[in-house]
This record gives sequence, C-alpha cells and structure tokens, in this order.
Amino acid sequence: MSTRVSHFQHAVTAAALLPVSLDGSRIGLATAPRLPPKQPDYIVWLWSFIGAFCGLSLLQAVFGHSHYFLERGVPPIIASYGASAVLCYGAIDAPLAQPRALMGGHFISALIGVCITKLFGLLPTEHRLDQLRWLAGSLSAATAVVLMQVTKTTHPPAGATALLASVSPEVYSIGWYYLPVVLLSSTLVLVSALFINNIQRRYPVFWVQPVVPAVLKPLPVDEEKEIDNPADK
Repeated sequence: MSTRVSHFQHAVTAAALLPVSLDGSRIGLATAPRLPPKQPDYIVWLWSFIGAFCGLSLLQAVFGHSHYFLERGVPPIIASYGASAVLCYGAIDAPLAQPRALMGGHFISALIGVCITKLFGLLPTEHRLDQLRWLAGSLSAATAVVLMQVTKTTHPPAGATALLASVSPEVYSIGWYYLPVVLLSSTLVLVSALFINNIQRRYPVFWVQPVVPAVLKPLPVDEEKEIDNPADK
C-alpha cells in the first residue's frame, strides 16, 4: 500500500515540476488539444452564411452543370445536404457535424435506402411499388438510424438521404448510381468545410473519435488518508 502511495506522490511531484507553456498547460504532460477562443457571434454568423452558400453552390455547380451527371439524370443537388450545411458550417463543434458522421452517415443511409428500395422493386408490378413507397421510405430511414447509431456515424440529415432513395422519383431513377453521387457530395461538403471553417475557426474537432483528456483516477479513501497523514503509518 505504501509503495503505491509513494509512486503516486512521485508522479504528482514530477508533473508539478514540468515547465509551463504560454497557455498554462504543462509541457510534456499529455492533454487533449485546446479549442480555439470563442469567436464573437457575428463572426460565427458571417462564416456560417459564407460556408453554406459556397458549399451548396459547389454541389449544384458540379451536378447541375456537368454533362456527365446531366446525361445520367442526376439531380442538381441531393436535398438532404441542405440540412448538412446547417451542421457542417453553422454548428462545426457538434459531434454530429464531424467528418466521420458526415461521410459515414450519408453513405450508410444511401446504401440502406437503395437496397431496401430495390427489394421492394421486385414486386410484380410498378403500381404496387408506388403504393408501398411510404413503407419502403419509412423502413429505409428507420434502419439507417439504427445502423448510424451502431457505427457511431449519426448524422441527422442522412435520414433524409435514406428516405429520398424511395420517395424521390429523381433519386429512384438513378438506382445504384446514387451511392457514388452521395459519396462525392459528402466529399465536396467536407473539402469546402475544411477550407472555409478554418479561416477564423477550427474544423474538425476530431476526425475519427473525440480526444478524451487523461485524468488521474481518485484514490480509495484509505490511500487518501495515508497521503494526508503519512506520520500515522
């Protein structure tokens, strides 16, 4: 017991002797990266507007004015990315706006939406599919929600990505081609967010998973007493 207490005391003493950097942290002590200072509201509003405008304009420029996509009947923009713009440019510190959620959430939802819609497409008549689009859309969105939770890629706008595969005639008509379109759309949003959000802010907060700062675990009550009253031993 006394050996453990001694090791703890040495660790605390060593950390206290580390030099202090300009931001007040101990140099050489592993800590989570600090967030940049909070910007005034008008700065956040300005860059949110610029980011959403530029990001959505980029999507429509690529898909709405490229002969390659026009010939294949790809819509000028997938509507769910309007909601993604709110997160990726206006709420950039939110976990739901980080790259893993943006890329993974949309792609998983698109895959689920197309797969379920294709299964409903095996029904004998097209008329029967039209009658059951509500069921295919609801099942697609609900399944996508669960899979995003399981894979830790929850991105609320992606629920609409799954839904559109069933209920939107434009999206339904391109079939499996919906997957690369969604993947490219997410990539364009991410690239534009990396440029615009890092001018006076910082994005992303994390790429794969958030950094959890290392903390010292509290000692049991008996060990705390030994540290406070070493003479009693």
